[in-house]
Amino acid sequence: MSDIIQNTIGFVQKTLADAEGGHDWFHIERVWKNAMLIAKEEECDMELVQLAALLHDIADSKFHAGDEEIGPKTAANWLRSQNYPQDRIDRITSIIRAISFKGGANVHEDHSIEFHIVQDADRLDAIGAIGIARTFNYGGFKNRAIYDPAIAPNLNMTKEEYKKSTAPTINHFYEKLLLLKDLMNTESGKRIAEQRHEFMEAYLDQFYGEWNGQR
Repeated sequence: MSDIIQNTIGFVQKTLADAEGGHDWFHIERVWKNAMLIAKEEECDMELVQLAALLHDIADSKFHAGDEEIGPKTAANWLRSQNYPQDRIDRITSIIRAISFKGGANVHEDHSIEFHIVQDADRLDAIGAIGIARTFNYGGFKNRAIYDPAIAPNLNMTKEEYKKSTAPTINHFYEKLLLLKDLMNTESGKRIAEQRHEFMEAYLDQFYGEWNGQR
């Protein structure tokens, strides 16, 4: 493992030591591992993939008053402190800016294979068993209802509506999680997402059965 990767791991672990459970070091570690798994099947710059994965949530805007530049700035400042080349820093911050779901609408576009890999890796951690756990963890963190049959999911939210939503946690499945399978970029990402998507559908079927006293 190169020094820049090792040093960045230490920096992320220290920075996110007290982070919310769905956006902590363990989330970063899973995305990093997902990215390396996907990258094995792609022609890409593995170092850029790893650094972008490790730094993609170093300062999530959700926890910084909606500031979408704090993440790229924090990542860039760290990499500059390591004397990392500016042109490569620019590529990494481009990925970080473009990666977020934002209600399905990305303001910044990055069409590189490195971006596609890291975005798929991040989205894989938002679905399946871990995605379900993270969703309810964040819902509890924000003191949101688990489910309210009277509040329907909003499938046509703008970016701002998505960021400000206080809807019950179950709605998030329909507003984001169940949409991700069809938004994957890479073949390996699509393959892994398919199984995780099926798991979420089975979970929801069980959830509604229990909610309605049918099982």
